[in-house]
Amino acid sequence: MGYSPPSSERLARGRAPAHGINVVAIGGGTGLSTLLAGVKRYAVPLNERSNPTRTCAGPDEPVVSELSSVVTVSDDGGSSGRLRKELNMLPPGDIRNCIVALSEDEALLSRLFQHRFVKGSGLEGHSFGNLFLAALTSITGDFSEAVRLSSEILVTRGHIYPATTSNVELEAVMEDDAHVRGETNITASKGRIRELFLVPADVEPLPQTLEAIAEADLITIGPGSLFTSLIPNLLVRGITQAIVSSAAVKVYICNLMTQANESLGLTAADHIRALNRHAQVDRIFDYALLNRTPVSTALQAKYALEGATQIVADLDAVEALGVCPVLGDYLEEGGVARHAANRVARDLLDLVSRAPASDKTTASAAVRRESTHKA
Repeated sequence: MGYSPPSSERLARGRAPAHGINVVAIGGGTGLSTLLAGVKRYAVPLNERSNPTRTCAGPDEPVVSELSSVVTVSDDGGSSGRLRKELNMLPPGDIRNCIVALSEDEALLSRLFQHRFVKGSGLEGHSFGNLFLAALTSITGDFSEAVRLSSEILVTRGHIYPATTSNVELEAVMEDDAHVRGETNITASKGRIRELFLVPADVEPLPQTLEAIAEADLITIGPGSLFTSLIPNLLVRGITQAIVSSAAVKVYICNLMTQANESLGLTAADHIRALNRHAQVDRIFDYALLNRTPVSTALQAKYALEGATQIVADLDAVEALGVCPVLGDYLEEGGVARHAANRVARDLLDLVSRAPASDKTTASAAVRRESTHKA
């Protein structure tokens, strides 16, 4: 962890409300579902909201009373892309992953939702969860209602909202001024992305999304693909304004590695600059969680094959943007680099506890000093 845990005195004077912490996590892809799996440990089950002290966390650990995720819906590839084109529905893949991550039952039902058919005419390549969401959307006529019902069936510990229920595509302007339409094409492009747009541009979020953001104590963005998982949420009309206006602690969770065709060569500060620029604001975040654990030589070599490297945590540049960098040991290695969800979740919730509403700048400076001394 990049700093000392808050003392009981600091917890008492901090932002953590007596009823628990309201968390809104914004993003997409595997990064968001990984984060949700970590935060879920502290969350009150939806059917026990009248008794917010009951969680899977220990008696002295923070309590998440409300957990909401806002998920990008611009995917146009794979099973999601096929269902989107054939059934004229929103892509269900990232939503499905979030439902599974927040599910109470991490065994059979979760495995069922993630089951992917390997053969069968029309079925091959589809996951059961995607088909389930497609069926509920057909029955209800409303994708967001299908998501809500699916969450109830799997007894999730949080709410899941698509960033918009409008049928949107991504369009990127590359450094050579070429325009590339569609998430799959953008990801496959060899050029560097200069600017990203939604098509159509003037789409609305769900009212529940804006309400959750307004009532949040903690708002996170990331980890996830910078241009195809994170920025699209900020382009939905009203979401950025709601985040900036919220009194919540706002945290960017930086990726561990750069990503081919999205962020090669970009530092942590570059990621934050890109998010601010597309949001058209000077500053979104109060804090940035940055990994300080080196990637193993073997994994470095694996990522080097696609030109990817570990993201540079340029602390001074991050701080110059008005964002407090928080260093932590957030790397877990398997076949790929993944965030240590439990450590990330605990540090996020500690930030809410240690940041007094009346003196956030002072709290940020303290975390910066402690992180630097312990690095």
